[in-house]
Amino acid sequence: MTQVVTLEQVLELAKQLSLVDKINLIEKVTPEIKRELNIKPKPRRSLRGLWRGANISDEDIANVRKEMSANFPRKSI
Repeated sequence: MTQVVTLEQVLELAKQLSLVDKINLIEKVTPEIKRELNIKPKPRRSLRGLWRGANISDEDIANVRKEMSANFPRKSI
């Protein structure tokens, strides 16, 4: 005959664990929860071609560099 364990009982036992054991408990329970929830990682989007079609000229880069270096080095540092 199986015994039903309540959340309160589990929490009371978990409070008695050391910090390391609490962390180990979380690490062991988390994959099981993910499996039960059937969580699948989202596929990553490729960054290939991210800048395709962006018309950035050498002049644009030079202007941005000039703006960035205008306040460098700051005297407040």
